[in-house]
Amino acid sequence: MWFKHLHLYRVHEQPSLNESELEQALGAQLFQPVGKYEAKRTGFGAPGGRNDTRLVHEIAGQRLLRMRRQERVLPAAVINEEVEERCAEFEAANGFAPPRREKQTLKEKVVEELLPQAFTRNTHTDLWWDTQRSLIGIACASRKRGDEVLDLLRQALGSLKVTPVATKVPVARTLTQWLSDPTTRPEALTIGDSVELRGEDDGVLRARAIDLESGEIQTALAAGRQVSRLALHLEDELGFVLQDDLVLKSLKFDDRVLDEADSDAGDGDAIARLETEFALMSNTLGKLTDALLEWLGGETDVAAAPWDHS
Repeated sequence: MWFKHLHLYRVHEQPSLNESELEQALGAQLFQPVGKYEAKRTGFGAPGGRNDTRLVHEIAGQRLLRMRRQERVLPAAVINEEVEERCAEFEAANGFAPPRREKQTLKEKVVEELLPQAFTRNTHTDLWWDTQRSLIGIACASRKRGDEVLDLLRQALGSLKVTPVATKVPVARTLTQWLSDPTTRPEALTIGDSVELRGEDDGVLRARAIDLESGEIQTALAAGRQVSRLALHLEDELGFVLQDDLVLKSLKFDDRVLDEADSDAGDGDAIARLETEFALMSNTLGKLTDALLEWLGGETDVAAAPWDHS
């Protein structure tokens, strides 16, 4: 259940749907396997997997949703090899290589013929919807996948206005200050052992498993480099890497949180454990988000922000 990465979005004009109404809305975009000639399909599935029958799990205003994705795996090398063979056959029959348009037509035909034979790959992406904070967090490594989940949710709801969470002060500026001047760092935060520094020439310096307050790092900061990624730890809660676009990577919850989940779940079934872990995780992530927005200088004025989605 525990998220590894997190993209945060602010919800504007939050839909006034209760859990039952949301369940019904998501059912209109229920996941169905790919057809014989389809490359990809997405839809909502049960967060608890095969033993789960609900599309929404809600606990004290915290909602858990899951997008399922199935795609046919057709390697480019396989396609290219078959296209080259057919191009050779075309040239042998006609005395000249196929024109660009003809080659594209051959490629499209190859893909159409090979798709039904391709294996399928199944993945899922979980979404945390904090209705109390009007916040959505998506457990994905890329913004593209996050947008895919939001697009599916928008189709189910009819409309959804969200923007990526952003701060008034550039995150890179604050991270650089925290690393170069420990006295500016929040007491509850400690620096980890990895960092990414960017220079004015877009050159990147990456360091792992070293003392980030060492002379080498401090010299790079003094030369004008800015922190674009920094490993941090929130006391007694979790470790994470914060990027300058406010994306959280490499989330690792502390043993205290994991042990509490084990204790609260007891001998319950898989769904009970899922909900226990989600409740603890969402509470931890909610507190982290509140703290980060405060420490990073406050959130951008949402009233003035352009819609990322409409």
